Amino acid sequence: MDLQLAGKVAVVTGGSAGIGRAVAHGLAAEGVHLALAGRDPDRLQAVAAEITAVRVLPVAADLATPDGAARLAEAVTGEFGGADLLINNAGTGSEEKILTAPDERWQHYWDLHVMAAVRLARALAPGMKARGGGVILHNASICATQPLGYEPIYNVTKAALVMFSKCLANELIGDNIRVNTVNPGLVMTGDWVKTAKLLTEGTGQTWEQYLQKIAEDNAPIGRFATPEEVADLFVFLCSPRAAYTVGSTFYIDGGWLNVTT
Repeated sequence: MDLQLAGKVAVVTGGSAGIGRAVAHGLAAEGVHLALAGRDPDRLQAVAAEITAVRVLPVAADLATPDGAARLAEAVTGEFGGADLLINNAGTGSEEKILTAPDERWQHYWDLHVMAAVRLARALAPGMKARGGGVILHNASICATQPLGYEPIYNVTKAALVMFSKCLANELIGDNIRVNTVNPGLVMTGDWVKTAKLLTEGTGQTWEQYLQKIAEDNAPIGRFATPEEVADLFVFLCSPRAAYTVGSTFYIDGGWLNVTT
């Protein structure tokens, strides 16, 4: 299937690892030029070096800050003249309790998960409109709907991102800019592996066994997704082949979502 994306320009935040890296590779395979954002310049350069078929601009920036979002937007405009696609993927899990988490922790995740998307929409959507339209995708989480007890701040800010995405979709569809959200479930990323290794250190259980038990307990499919499987959905939603998808939230969770919640 021709996804009709060749020659487009995409901004992928959190592009140096996990789902973001997989999305970058998936878009590059369709001929999309890339601006990859992340906090670690070495990791960004490494991903950029992996992709040779298209132009890749690595931009080291902390998108939890206004300066980081502005630096990314300026770099994209300077290198490509704007963007056609924006994938707001930057984010990470949290672990706290509501009654003991300080304001600063709430603010950090609000800035990272919500305000980064707000700022980048303000900065890049006018250029998308001038280019004839575009696509904005938000990587939220199944936790936006079905929360995990040990990360209330993550749950709340991802839920806010889903609502922001819906509001933005309604505001921009008249400019031919489609906005949607993807809610992944269990995805085998470095964060999961790191956590599993920490929790199983010195026990009789391997980190692989620990993660397999999580998959069997939660996802009817019985396994974690690969980042590439999730990236395939993002790439399709970027395409004109998905032209009727507007303001929607797509779950890719192996059946984990409990529809009664």
